[in-house]
Amino acid sequence: MPENISTNILICGCGILGLTIARELLRRGHQNIVIIEKEDRPGLHASGRNSGVLHAGIYYAPDSAKAKYCLKGNNMMKAYCREHGLPLLENGKVVVASSADQLETLQELHRRAQQNGARVEMIDQQQLREIEPNAKTVDQALHSLDTAVVDPRAILDCLHQELTKGGKVKILFNTEFQKTDGKKTIRTSKGRISYQHLINAAGAYSDRLAHTFGLGQNYQLIPFKGLYRQLKPEKSHLVNGNIYPVPNIKNPFLGVHFTKSVAGTVYLGPTAIPAFGRENYGILAGLDQESLQILIRDLILFWSNQQFRSIALQEPKKYIFKYFFEDAKRLVQALEPEDIMASAKVGIRPQLIDLKTSELVMDFVIEQEEHSTHILNAISPAFTGSMSFAEMIADRLPPSI
Repeated sequence: MPENISTNILICGCGILGLTIARELLRRGHQNIVIIEKEDRPGLHASGRNSGVLHAGIYYAPDSAKAKYCLKGNNMMKAYCREHGLPLLENGKVVVASSADQLETLQELHRRAQQNGARVEMIDQQQLREIEPNAKTVDQALHSLDTAVVDPRAILDCLHQELTKGGKVKILFNTEFQKTDGKKTIRTSKGRISYQHLINAAGAYSDRLAHTFGLGQNYQLIPFKGLYRQLKPEKSHLVNGNIYPVPNIKNPFLGVHFTKSVAGTVYLGPTAIPAFGRENYGILAGLDQESLQILIRDLILFWSNQQFRSIALQEPKKYIFKYFFEDAKRLVQALEPEDIMASAKVGIRPQLIDLKTSELVMDFVIEQEEHSTHILNAISPAFTGSMSFAEMIADRLPPSI
């Protein structure tokens, strides 16, 4: 790469948001777009490691950005898959209650879904058996008709090919952001890049990048590890589509659930275990010099935030098969320990924390100044809503770009 590159729009991060934002900008006639990515291909972290579920706007408060972009993004992503012949399963989802005290929350999910425009219905146990014969619930369940499953890797690769065909967008892999280097210039591991506007879509590192611009100082991302297991192939018939528990809607995690992938594999998970590195996918792998700072932040949250304390006390138990199995067994009629096998699938959810209040931030956050836009807390349903979200980011760019 030359020592100096100049571009109109510089996007940091080649995950689903970086790619869909570039695509939307191209659609609007923008040119001279550069994406930098520290890895050697797109979406090696959260974008390519998620469950593949396209959410349908069930969980999110109607006045939230998540609600605004989720369902529209769901429909746009489905259309993209159909247009390009990418795998798409439209099997819907059921949300089941494991106790009577969850029924009130189930009704609240139904209300939210209706307000958000999702196609949902409350069903009884007989109707549940017709959709998911092995699922179990107390009295009622929620059926989401718009939930679907895709292959995230296939979508990322298709977007990559579409954007780079004919040199429309230049993607610089193995190129890591290092620091700002004067007005409208950054230094990377391969040289300087000047720009008219920078879009920070750096995922798990978006807070660090925003801080170098003096933005988002009240926020910090902390990582949570999502571990998965899977049903043995001969047991995949136990699940038709997606079986989810009623979540605690006061926190951003949905709980261990069953998802049948486009390849037919049924995954169980993910967990939400506090991790000690932004890429801490293994026990020790991904630990670095920041790990002590993350541990200290976790300890502060543990003592100051009951919500985080509950997660920190419950989720690490799921490293132990017995506790993971107990969570999964609550959702289905028939499941034996020997039906489940290990899975290599693991992800990191970079969860934004408000340092002033020590609260987990529930919605997307955007920080912007004249020459840069920073996307923070791009967590679920960021993949689902990415194409709709990209429209909003494009709308916010200065008209002179």
